[in-house]
Amino acid sequence: MRMQLKMLGLLVVAGLVLNRVGVAQQPAEKAVADEVIRITRAMWAAGNQRDLAGAMKNIADDYTEFNGDYATRLEGKELSTSLTDAGFRDSGKTLVSEMINPKVQVFGNVAVLTYNYVGVVQSQDGVNQPVRAKSTRVYVKRGNDWMLVHANFAPDPLPRN
Repeated sequence: MRMQLKMLGLLVVAGLVLNRVGVAQQPAEKAVADEVIRITRAMWAAGNQRDLAGAMKNIADDYTEFNGDYATRLEGKELSTSLTDAGFRDSGKTLVSEMINPKVQVFGNVAVLTYNYVGVVQSQDGVNQPVRAKSTRVYVKRGNDWMLVHANFAPDPLPRN
């Protein structure tokens, strides 16, 4: 009996540790994580094709954003749409968009996606340049859709040697 209680205690502790480090993600949380990552990649693909409607499809009307290009919080889907549309007029293009180290934390109808963005853009002169960022996206389930309500895109500078 004592051995069984010790084993049960060890199993409970092991389960808590595994859950804390994210190894034992619940199937429902895994499905949400997969969906949020799929939506993010679809938004990128639409952006790479300069498809404004597709790029903005899962942006909430009350969306807010921090990024390295502006010193203040950007507010609203309308502003984000205008800035995205203006960006599409650049004659350069994105060649690669990749999500490295994605992690999705699910809290009921809220999902927080964090990742490192790596990509390559090509200027109008044909010069390729790497792009790096540290990103956080907050999605909220509204009806049947996961909508992006906030994002923070921060520069990810090269380490100093």
